[in-house]
Amino acid sequence: MKIIQKILQSVHFADRPPVLVDIGASGEINTKWKAIADYSICLAFDADDREFHVTEQTNKTYKKLITFNRIVTAEPMEYTDFYLTASPFCSSMLEPDQDQLKPWVHSGLFAVEKKLRLPAITLTESLRQANIDYIDWFKSDAQGIDLRLWNSLSAAVRAGVLAAEFEPGILDAYKGEDKLVAILQQLEEDGFWLSSMKVQGVQRLDAKHVAGLKSYIARRIMRTTPGWAELSYLRKAGGLNTRAYLLLIVFALLEQQYGFALEVTERASREMPDDALFRECSEEIRRLLMAGKRRVPMLYLHQKIDKLFARLHG
Repeated sequence: MKIIQKILQSVHFADRPPVLVDIGASGEINTKWKAIADYSICLAFDADDREFHVTEQTNKTYKKLITFNRIVTAEPMEYTDFYLTASPFCSSMLEPDQDQLKPWVHSGLFAVEKKLRLPAITLTESLRQANIDYIDWFKSDAQGIDLRLWNSLSAAVRAGVLAAEFEPGILDAYKGEDKLVAILQQLEEDGFWLSSMKVQGVQRLDAKHVAGLKSYIARRIMRTTPGWAELSYLRKAGGLNTRAYLLLIVFALLEQQYGFALEVTERASREMPDDALFRECSEEIRRLLMAGKRRVPMLYLHQKIDKLFARLHG
């Protein structure tokens, strides 16, 4: 969107570009950030068992990408235990709770193949090493410790975060893990509202019954139970400076929360009536909404066609 580019090219971001933190960035850094990557500094964390190093680079995607290959911990420590599981996406600092996992069809993914001692770093120390003192968008997929990592940030840094993402568990998967309910309560208290929640799930079926049963059959004939959730939060508007208001508008647009983006522009326009950029934001968002209104009949037709084909080929 041109309005996003105009905002990020403004003087408000000349010396303080957006800072994006991705914990658990194995495979691919948060895809939501592609539209703002050119203007942003990204800190990405992905642990492995190699010798620790910090890499800072200007690459084709981000204005600056800083990668850490240490485990991120809430408390300072040189090394920490790390459980490598059958699925790399289930590996964690926390030990999988095999007794609680036993009734679920995906329990084998959490089987511990190796326990390692890996180098660790706190978020506070990583920011210090990167010479950065703020975060704008925080994303954590740390397999059971998302909330404690969030709370390990100083109150000042947390207060400056405008968007946050977590992937907490609903079912018991790890011993002592941070659960969904705790994050829901904490982030509301911290001044955020829940922009989206995508609930993921699994079938309740003990592994001893799985032999000879294809996983896709289980998915087709068994109810899926909520197992974990992908949460996206945006900070509530009010009492922010010009840069924060503008960036909150950008983040709301990336989240496709156009109504909230309008709320922010109206709030900012009242508090800073002399800044013409907010009026431009409001006009552009309204154009986006009107363009979407014109597309609705065609989208409805496509949905009907998709349902028809699904019935024909089901």
